[in-house]
Amino acid sequence: MVTLEIKDLKGKSHGKHSLSDKLSEASTSPTSLHRVIVAEEANKRQGTQSAKTRSETRGGGRKPYKQKKTGNARQGSIRSPLYAHGGMALAVKPRDYEKQLNKKERRAAILTAFASQVAAGNVTVVDSISFKEMKTKHAQEALKALEVFDAKRILVILPEYDEATYKCFRNLGHVEVRTAPIKDTESDSNMKSQGFSARDILIARKIVICEKAIHQMEEVWTK
Repeated sequence: MVTLEIKDLKGKSHGKHSLSDKLSEASTSPTSLHRVIVAEEANKRQGTQSAKTRSETRGGGRKPYKQKKTGNARQGSIRSPLYAHGGMALAVKPRDYEKQLNKKERRAAILTAFASQVAAGNVTVVDSISFKEMKTKHAQEALKALEVFDAKRILVILPEYDEATYKCFRNLGHVEVRTAPIKDTESDSNMKSQGFSARDILIARKIVICEKAIHQMEEVWTK
């Protein structure tokens, strides 16, 4: 069983939290983890890219020059892919890049990524994250007190969406704010929540998570 120290936003110790064995010792195969990451990246793609073929490009209705006795290769249209401003050969069209992913496999990948960050000592637990005013400097001061501000990528995990807290971190380019899983996804207070993915955890150099968010992970994903 892994025990993590709980701090406040000033960096002072407020107790300890013992992680569930299912959360701290989770493991899955590298192949499964890779498959989850690839699926997450693919599902983010809009798939709206579109290019015109020679039949869709405007112009080119007349043969540019006669077929023979010019010394040039024969051409039937100036909108051929061989010409500037012509159509594209094998033009890309809108498509759906979505990949189906098993729920258990995705959860196993997320828990494995989180367990690896815990083992590496990159997870900082705080009792709560809230600010009186929506100012970036409050978020900066909190991260500096927790000794994680200089990390290249920081993932902040809240128990639920909070607009004031989100706006405090919004102007920090190396900080991403996500929310922990919840059972009732239809409640109005969580309509704007954005859960974290396995990739979010893997690319983070430091993770700052609320104690309540850990309880939610243990309640929703380890049972």
